[in-house]
Amino acid sequence: MRLDVLTIFPEYLEPLRHALLGKAIEQKILSIGVHDLRQWATDRHKSVDDTPMGGGPGMVMKPEVWGPALDDAAAGAGPVAETLDLTTASPHLSAPRHDDLAGVDTQTYETGDEDRSKPLLLVPTPAGKPFTQADAQAWSTEEHIVFACGRYEGIDQRVVDDAANRYRVREVSIGDYVLIGGEVAVLVIAEAVVRLVPGVLGNQSSHQEDSFSDGLLEGPSYTKPRSWRGLDVPEVLTSGNHALIDRWRRDQSLLRTRAVRPELLDAVELSAADRRALEQG
Repeated sequence: MRLDVLTIFPEYLEPLRHALLGKAIEQKILSIGVHDLRQWATDRHKSVDDTPMGGGPGMVMKPEVWGPALDDAAAGAGPVAETLDLTTASPHLSAPRHDDLAGVDTQTYETGDEDRSKPLLLVPTPAGKPFTQADAQAWSTEEHIVFACGRYEGIDQRVVDDAANRYRVREVSIGDYVLIGGEVAVLVIAEAVVRLVPGVLGNQSSHQEDSFSDGLLEGPSYTKPRSWRGLDVPEVLTSGNHALIDRWRRDQSLLRTRAVRPELLDAVELSAADRRALEQG
């Protein structure tokens, strides 16, 4: 997978070099280019914004800058081609993790019927469609994703409209709130997507059991010791009865979803056992 990020604050994307994303870079599963948008500014002040047409507060990012930048990102040309890719922040341990040992198959997701001859352009904006786990799953199969990080009052809408000639464009929101810019949203989306790319996580069940993967929130998790500060691990988890443990985890997932996000249950197909758990819980 290839990620290109256009931003006026390249240093904001430093976390993309760390942890699992850094390991994916090291393993050559992932390559990332972070590009300073001001490279495409043509005036001596390298300005990327101007006052809004029709008046109003704030500033709007200029199409004369964004247009050429997105052209180059799609083609891998100009300053995009000249930018050095991010390298991993530090060498990762070569020893296998516990969830690598089983030699499990990697999980891939359906790509759908969409024409993928064009790269995917993601534009984080509070006015966009909410980003979901289903999006992360679908986009984990992409070969090339470009992120456009807006600032101020956003990017001139003509940039987004024109980009549809070269990209499959998605305006996306990570929540019902407003950030200073799109960089934080890029970090969120990139991490959610890349962790699902085959080979990034050692064990496919690590993301098959995630919250939202089956429409429900994930239940509580426990580890050793069995007792800590007077609090015990639920007995069922030490029983060795895997069918019973699976049922308990499903029940906990149902109960947590009802308590925290009850609206999610409307879209979940419930079995008779599921309904009993909700009635008795």
